Amino acid sequence: MDAVFQKTLVRAGETRSFRIDYQISSSGWESREEANHRIAQRLSRSDWHGVERDLARFAREIDELRQQGWIDA
Repeated sequence: MDAVFQKTLVRAGETRSFRIDYQISSSGWESREEANHRIAQRLSRSDWHGVERDLARFAREIDELRQQGWIDA
């Protein structure tokens, strides 16, 4: 798997991670969000437009978390 996007934020011992990987074996992408090292959401995408939507959603969530005091790990 090759990471297309990866960001981890931390606050008071908690972590939130956002990741999109290109999966060569399936010729698609896996979009994954984790909270405290547990998968909160995992989606498989076969089209780039779905990946773009996930990236936009991740950007919004990361902005919101930063406003709440979360920082880059």
